[in-house]
Amino acid sequence: MKFRIAMLAFFLCNAALAQVGIGTTTPEATSVLDVSSDSKGFLAPRMTTAQRTAITTPANSLIVYDTDLRSFYYYDTPTTTWKPIGSGATAIRDNYVLVKSMSDFPAPSGGKITLDENTLYEINGLITLTVPIELNDAQLLGRDAGEDILFKATGAVFTGTTGGNVKNLTISSTGGAGSGTVFAITGGTNLLFQNCIVAGMSSVGTISGVDLYFSNVVNYVNNRNGITYTDIDNLLLNNQGWADTNVGTFETLTGSFDLVEKVSGFSAVPSGATGFDVSSNPSVTSGVLQGTVFSGVGTYIQGYPLANTYPGYNFSINWEVNAPGIPRESDDNASGNFYITRNSTTTNPTFSISGGAAINASIDAGQMFRFSNATPTVTGSNNVLEYEGKESRTFSVRGNLAYEPTTTNGATTVHAFFIRKYSSDGSPIEIPLGTEIYEQVGSSGNASTGDYLVRAIPISGKVTLDPGDYVRIFGQTISSPGTARNSIRVYSVSLTLD
Repeated sequence: MKFRIAMLAFFLCNAALAQVGIGTTTPEATSVLDVSSDSKGFLAPRMTTAQRTAITTPANSLIVYDTDLRSFYYYDTPTTTWKPIGSGATAIRDNYVLVKSMSDFPAPSGGKITLDENTLYEINGLITLTVPIELNDAQLLGRDAGEDILFKATGAVFTGTTGGNVKNLTISSTGGAGSGTVFAITGGTNLLFQNCIVAGMSSVGTISGVDLYFSNVVNYVNNRNGITYTDIDNLLLNNQGWADTNVGTFETLTGSFDLVEKVSGFSAVPSGATGFDVSSNPSVTSGVLQGTVFSGVGTYIQGYPLANTYPGYNFSINWEVNAPGIPRESDDNASGNFYITRNSTTTNPTFSISGGAAINASIDAGQMFRFSNATPTVTGSNNVLEYEGKESRTFSVRGNLAYEPTTTNGATTVHAFFIRKYSSDGSPIEIPLGTEIYEQVGSSGNASTGDYLVRAIPISGKVTLDPGDYVRIFGQTISSPGTARNSIRVYSVSLTLD
């Protein structure tokens, strides 16, 4: 018996000091335990999340399978946390930095932190900055915009002449009382700002000289002033949410832009604030403002100077605007009208239409949008509606004319009234079919039966206009077997194209 116990102790001691192979008699030289099989697997301990987290003082690298989360977890002693295996950014990226404090960034130089180009910096928690960040075409992101925060009490958070990608972060200062600014960017190729919250800043700041700025799903709250965009080739603003806790001017455009798109989102503008400011007359080749909901009691749009837009509207003809709360602006809703009103039977205009003549009178412009009644090709710009839109469009013609013959002698006469279309250089193009209407005036013997009283003539039809084309109303004597009555007095005229 003593011999058997001694032999067992001998083998157990050797096993404790040597390699162990399961399913193999030749375990790998560098392994303590080598499990080998071509038909079975290794089965780790399986437990619920509650059971896993209840393990007392787990060893570093302890591995279990969490049946609730259906994932392998290992214990990381330095961080005292359980971590899912293979889910961290470090498992799939080399150019990656986990940022838990400002010291994890590159050391400041020249009064700023310059990130390493083409590197992903993951913000974990609250990071307090004392100097600004130059993005340098790097990526700066968090996993939870509500919890991963860049805080700066004073000065700009982002500065410099390079772009980059900022995503899933809160950018904040001291609850609206700080003097922090998000942007002081003066150049770069692509600058992306997505899924972020901007809160409590003195100003959102300025972005200028960027080829492309794309801001997508950003919530602005409790900021004392907004952002100014200057000289940006492509400015794309999607789902910007400006709460009524912001003050000042939310968004301002200055300088030149190839493309501006502001789509969806909302601007809840409180008293004394302005939602969108283009009053500096920015040059925009193509502008789109669509679906953004404007509400509140403040100023929704600080529009272009009146010389670059139309009374009652906000933008130049280079913009397409369709947003709740402000007037729609598009070539699709271009319209214009003019009119005269009767003063007396002696002061209203009298003229001959024997060879066809424009109904020239003292014309008053009505409501104009992408139309004008002034063109240099017509002296006095009388009786003119000129289309000033960007694209060709077919308009409905509606109008009327009230007139009377001014002579009581002559034979039965037919008068025709119609519109005539001209090109921008003043060349007549056509009389659109369907716009003519005819009126017969009886012979002199019928004067007592009303042939010389005022009569109303409707004008209607369709006309297709290119930018710069215009129309005028004409009258003309068509036929008469004897002496025609060519002289007429016009009492009222109106013409509307829409």
